[in-house]
Amino acid sequence: MLAALALLLGLPLALTADPPGCAPLLTVTLDNATVPGLLGQWIYIAGASRYEPHLAELRAVKHAVFSFSPGSHEDELNVTEIMRLNETCVVRNTSKILIFWHNSTLAHVDDQIFSTAKLIQNDKDLLIMKHLNPSSPGLSLSARTPNVTKEQMEEFKAHLHCLGLTEEDVFFTSEKDACPLPGEKMGEDDAEPQSG
Repeated sequence: MLAALALLLGLPLALTADPPGCAPLLTVTLDNATVPGLLGQWIYIAGASRYEPHLAELRAVKHAVFSFSPGSHEDELNVTEIMRLNETCVVRNTSKILIFWHNSTLAHVDDQIFSTAKLIQNDKDLLIMKHLNPSSPGLSLSARTPNVTKEQMEEFKAHLHCLGLTEEDVFFTSEKDACPLPGEKMGEDDAEPQSG
Protein backbone atom coordinates (compact mmCIF):
# COMPACT_ATOMS: atom_id res chain seq x y z
CA MET A 1 0.00 0.00 0.00
CA LEU A 2 1.56 3.27 -1.08
CA ALA A 3 1.30 6.37 1.07
CA ALA A 4 -0.32 9.59 -0.05
CA LEU A 5 2.97 10.99 -1.16
CA ALA A 6 3.57 7.91 -3.20
CA LEU A 7 0.33 8.79 -4.89
CA LEU A 8 1.63 12.30 -5.42
CA LEU A 9 4.89 11.13 -6.87
CA GLY A 10 3.88 7.70 -8.10
CA LEU A 11 1.09 8.61 -10.45
CA PRO A 12 2.33 8.32 -14.04
CA LEU A 13 2.44 10.88 -16.82
CA ALA A 14 2.34 10.34 -20.54
CA LEU A 15 5.27 12.02 -22.21
CA THR A 16 3.32 12.55 -25.40
CA ALA A 17 2.52 15.77 -27.20
CA ASP A 18 0.01 18.09 -25.53
CA PRO A 19 -3.51 18.25 -27.02
CA PRO A 20 -4.10 21.09 -29.49
CA GLY A 21 -4.43 24.51 -27.84
CA CYS A 22 -2.27 23.59 -24.82
CA ALA A 23 1.06 25.15 -24.10
CA PRO A 24 3.68 22.76 -22.76
CA LEU A 25 3.37 22.41 -18.99
CA LEU A 26 6.05 24.57 -17.44
CA THR A 27 7.84 22.98 -14.53
CA VAL A 28 9.62 24.66 -11.65
CA THR A 29 13.40 24.69 -11.65
CA LEU A 30 14.51 23.18 -8.38
CA ASP A 31 17.26 25.20 -6.72
CA ASN A 32 18.30 26.57 -3.33
CA ALA A 33 15.53 29.18 -3.58
CA THR A 34 12.62 26.93 -4.58
CA VAL A 35 13.23 23.77 -2.51
CA PRO A 36 12.85 25.51 0.90
CA GLY A 37 9.35 26.54 -0.28
CA LEU A 38 8.40 22.85 -0.34
CA LEU A 39 9.13 22.38 3.37
CA GLY A 40 6.26 22.14 5.81
CA GLN A 41 2.79 20.66 5.76
CA TRP A 42 0.65 19.97 2.68
CA ILE A 43 -2.86 18.62 2.33
CA TYR A 44 -3.46 16.22 -0.54
CA ILE A 45 -6.60 17.43 -2.38
CA ALA A 46 -6.91 15.34 -5.55
CA GLY A 47 -5.17 13.00 -7.95
CA ALA A 48 -5.89 11.84 -11.48
CA SER A 49 -4.55 8.95 -13.48
CA ARG A 50 -5.59 6.32 -15.97
CA TYR A 51 -2.81 3.97 -14.89
CA GLU A 52 -4.77 0.92 -13.76
CA PRO A 53 -2.48 -0.15 -10.87
CA HIS A 54 -2.89 3.27 -9.22
CA LEU A 55 -6.67 3.56 -9.54
CA ALA A 56 -7.34 1.35 -6.48
CA GLU A 57 -4.93 3.49 -4.45
CA LEU A 58 -6.58 6.71 -5.62
CA ARG A 59 -9.97 5.32 -4.58
CA ALA A 60 -8.61 4.22 -1.18
CA VAL A 61 -7.14 7.59 -0.10
CA LYS A 62 -9.94 9.46 1.65
CA HIS A 63 -7.73 12.18 3.16
CA ALA A 64 -3.99 12.79 3.51
CA VAL A 65 -1.66 15.28 5.12
CA PHE A 66 2.07 15.13 4.49
CA SER A 67 5.04 17.24 5.40
CA PHE A 68 8.53 17.69 4.05
CA SER A 69 11.50 18.38 6.31
CA PRO A 70 15.21 18.66 5.51
CA GLY A 71 16.93 15.31 5.06
CA SER A 72 20.41 14.30 6.08
CA HIS A 73 21.79 15.41 2.69
CA GLU A 74 21.11 18.51 0.58
CA ASP A 75 19.53 16.36 -2.13
CA GLU A 76 17.03 14.66 0.19
CA LEU A 77 13.80 15.52 2.01
CA ASN A 78 12.19 13.49 4.78
CA VAL A 79 8.46 12.80 4.45
CA THR A 80 5.85 12.26 7.17
CA GLU A 81 2.38 11.17 6.05
CA ILE A 82 -0.90 10.88 7.93
CA MET A 83 -3.71 9.48 5.84
CA ARG A 84 -7.00 7.66 5.87
CA LEU A 85 -6.95 4.69 3.53
CA ASN A 86 -10.57 3.55 3.32
CA GLU A 87 -11.45 3.36 7.04
CA THR A 88 -7.93 3.10 8.50
CA CYS A 89 -5.69 5.96 9.62
CA VAL A 90 -2.03 5.35 8.80
CA VAL A 91 1.04 7.32 9.92
CA ARG A 92 4.28 6.87 7.99
CA ASN A 93 7.61 8.59 8.35
CA THR A 94 9.88 6.16 6.55
CA SER A 95 10.01 7.56 3.02
CA LYS A 96 12.32 10.07 1.36
CA ILE A 97 12.17 12.48 -1.55
CA LEU A 98 15.35 12.63 -3.60
CA ILE A 99 16.06 15.87 -5.46
CA PHE A 100 17.72 15.58 -8.86
CA TRP A 101 18.99 19.13 -9.32
CA HIS A 102 20.26 18.63 -12.90
CA ASN A 103 16.78 18.01 -14.33
CA SER A 104 14.54 19.43 -11.54
CA THR A 105 12.95 16.06 -10.82
CA LEU A 106 11.71 14.74 -7.49
CA ALA A 107 11.83 11.02 -6.79
CA HIS A 108 9.84 9.34 -4.04
CA VAL A 109 11.57 6.32 -2.53
CA ASP A 110 9.43 4.18 -0.27
CA ASP A 111 9.93 0.50 0.44
CA GLN A 112 11.96 -0.02 -2.75
CA ILE A 113 9.32 1.76 -4.86
CA PHE A 114 10.83 4.55 -6.93
CA SER A 115 8.59 7.07 -8.69
CA THR A 116 9.35 10.46 -10.19
CA ALA A 117 7.55 13.75 -10.74
CA LYS A 118 8.07 17.36 -11.71
CA LEU A 119 6.62 20.31 -9.89
CA ILE A 120 4.20 22.68 -11.64
CA GLN A 121 3.67 25.55 -9.24
CA ASN A 122 3.11 29.25 -9.64
CA ASP A 123 1.72 29.75 -6.14
CA LYS A 124 3.64 29.11 -2.90
CA ASP A 125 0.51 27.58 -1.36
CA LEU A 126 -0.19 25.15 -4.20
CA LEU A 127 1.63 21.96 -5.16
CA ILE A 128 0.71 20.52 -8.56
CA MET A 129 2.79 17.52 -9.55
CA LYS A 130 3.18 16.11 -13.05
CA HIS A 131 4.00 12.42 -12.66
CA LEU A 132 6.54 10.86 -14.99
CA ASN A 133 5.69 7.54 -16.58
CA PRO A 134 5.83 6.94 -20.32
CA SER A 135 2.63 4.86 -20.43
CA SER A 136 -0.13 6.89 -18.72
CA PRO A 137 -0.92 10.48 -17.70
CA GLY A 138 -1.06 11.56 -14.05
CA LEU A 139 -1.42 14.74 -12.03
CA SER A 140 -1.92 15.56 -8.36
CA LEU A 141 -2.97 18.62 -6.39
CA SER A 142 -1.99 19.51 -2.83
CA ALA A 143 -2.26 22.79 -0.94
CA ARG A 144 -1.28 24.40 2.35
CA THR A 145 -4.95 24.49 3.41
CA PRO A 146 -7.83 22.05 2.83
CA ASN A 147 -9.56 24.55 0.54
CA VAL A 148 -8.30 25.80 -2.79
CA THR A 149 -9.55 28.86 -4.62
CA LYS A 150 -11.66 28.67 -7.75
CA GLU A 151 -8.64 29.99 -9.71
CA GLN A 152 -6.35 27.29 -8.28
CA MET A 153 -8.87 24.57 -9.16
CA GLU A 154 -9.22 26.00 -12.67
CA GLU A 155 -5.42 25.87 -13.06
CA PHE A 156 -5.44 22.19 -12.02
CA LYS A 157 -8.28 21.44 -14.45
CA ALA A 158 -6.43 23.20 -17.29
CA HIS A 159 -3.36 21.01 -16.65
CA LEU A 160 -5.63 17.93 -16.59
CA HIS A 161 -7.02 18.86 -19.98
CA CYS A 162 -3.57 19.39 -21.44
CA LEU A 163 -2.54 15.92 -20.29
CA GLY A 164 -5.59 14.38 -21.95
CA LEU A 165 -7.35 13.71 -18.63
CA THR A 166 -10.90 14.68 -17.73
CA GLU A 167 -12.66 15.62 -14.50
CA GLU A 168 -14.03 12.06 -14.45
CA ASP A 169 -10.44 10.86 -13.98
CA VAL A 170 -10.04 12.88 -10.75
CA PHE A 171 -10.35 11.42 -7.25
CA PHE A 172 -10.88 14.03 -4.51
CA THR A 173 -10.20 13.67 -0.81
CA SER A 174 -12.51 15.04 1.89
CA GLU A 175 -11.65 17.05 4.99
CA LYS A 176 -14.40 15.17 6.88
CA ASP A 177 -12.25 12.03 6.54
CA ALA A 178 -9.16 13.63 8.10
CA CYS A 179 -7.23 11.55 10.62
CA PRO A 180 -6.25 13.25 13.86
CA LEU A 181 -2.79 14.79 13.75
CA PRO A 182 -0.33 13.74 16.47
CA GLY A 183 -1.48 15.19 19.80
CA GLU A 184 -5.08 15.82 18.64
CA LYS A 185 -7.96 14.15 20.46
CA MET A 186 -9.73 11.57 18.35
CA GLY A 187 -13.50 11.59 17.90
CA GLU A 188 -15.45 8.42 18.49
CA ASP A 189 -15.72 7.80 14.72
CA ASP A 190 -11.96 8.05 14.12
CA ALA A 191 -9.99 4.87 13.66
CA GLU A 192 -6.83 4.56 15.73
CA PRO A 193 -3.80 5.61 13.60
CA GLN A 194 -1.53 2.77 12.64
CA SER A 195 2.16 3.12 11.87
CA GLY A 196 3.09 1.92 8.43
